[in-house]
Amino acid sequence: MRNPLASLTRRETVNVLRLEGVIGSAARFGATSLTDASLAPLIEAAFRRKPRAVAIAINSPGGSPAQSSLIAARIRRLADEKSVPVHAFVEDLAASGGYWLATAADRIHVDANSILGSIGVISASFGFQDLLARHGVERRVHTAGEDKSLLDPFRPERAEDVERLERLQAQIHRNFIEQVRARRGDRLSGGNLFTGDIWLGQAAVEVGLADDIGHLVPVMKALFGEKIRFRSISRAKPLLRRLGLPGIGEALGQVEDRALWARFGLGAP
Repeated sequence: MRNPLASLTRRETVNVLRLEGVIGSAARFGATSLTDASLAPLIEAAFRRKPRAVAIAINSPGGSPAQSSLIAARIRRLADEKSVPVHAFVEDLAASGGYWLATAADRIHVDANSILGSIGVISASFGFQDLLARHGVERRVHTAGEDKSLLDPFRPERAEDVERLERLQAQIHRNFIEQVRARRGDRLSGGNLFTGDIWLGQAAVEVGLADDIGHLVPVMKALFGEKIRFRSISRAKPLLRRLGLPGIGEALGQVEDRALWARFGLGAP
């Protein structure tokens, strides 16, 4: 016989989903990263059985714009389909794509020391052509299509390559701005919030990038009662990580991760 109180019991749960790390880009090195494909089962689980709310703990310096958009869209789609409120809780950082993830929530809560913003697009690389010439190394590349080797770091930078990259960045930036305006709407009260600048805690609240200063457990208890239960939704760590021994691919990925976190004066968690 079905328990008539089961549905009531399920509704007294807040499912907690942690989104921590670089978005998308580190996956090519085999390191743990946030991608729509890897998070899909967890996001689906977070909205299962009609929880009172989904709380998303965010700690990310950003990464892939496409993956940021896909993850945020999946969260928003399920929230609307299931009629479940979503609350984002920013820890150290929700910058660039990390802030894109936060905009999927109905409300964004921050710590007084959280860093938010960096609503912009960046591309960074190196030029090695002089190094190769100095050591007598000849670069040989053959392509079909004059733009196939766009921004090749082993040849001199071409003005047309830079112009093409800037066009792509401008469009991604517009997409990012549209996402923030669509989700934050009239709550945005600052001047130009889309220059790539960052805000700390209360300042982020004042310009409308966040709603208030508050931490996950006390905020959820204030909204849903002291007896609310918390259910953590998380993926299992790889065996080597559980043993404290990252693999070679993951170690390489961590180098790039640390560089992204370092842009905000923080160390990778």
